[in-house]
Amino acid sequence: GVAPFASLIRDPETYERYAQVVLVHGCRQVAELAYGERIQSELPQDEFLGETIRNQLTYYPTVTREPFRNRGRITDLLTSGQLFSDIGQPGFDPEGDRFMLCGSPQMLADLKAIFEERGLTEGNTGEPGDYVIEKAFVEK
Repeated sequence: GVAPFASLIRDPETYERYAQVVLVHGCRQVAELAYGERIQSELPQDEFLGETIRNQLTYYPTVTREPFRNRGRITDLLTSGQLFSDIGQPGFDPEGDRFMLCGSPQMLADLKAIFEERGLTEGNTGEPGDYVIEKAFVEK
């Protein structure tokens, strides 16, 4: 579910609000990361936001079903700390980290459980929280 984030990572306000933006893009197979190639090659060259994106956006693709430099489920990479190690961040910080999620119903349920176990609260359009779930693509 990277589509909802495509506009956010092109919005200057995103970089004004957050010092560091990490886009984790999880797929089953490497071929499904095609949009990510554009993120890595085109956005840093953008004439208006290129420098900001180079300094503040970290794109982290991961694959679950075939060999790739980052391999594993987002939930496992998050809870093991591997994600933070790979991107050079100190780890999960409930005080400063905020999350926006989109993906399969099972992944969303698993991440919600992880976040709530760590004391994070779900936000919505009326009330801010530590994480929000993009529900436009969720299957019922």
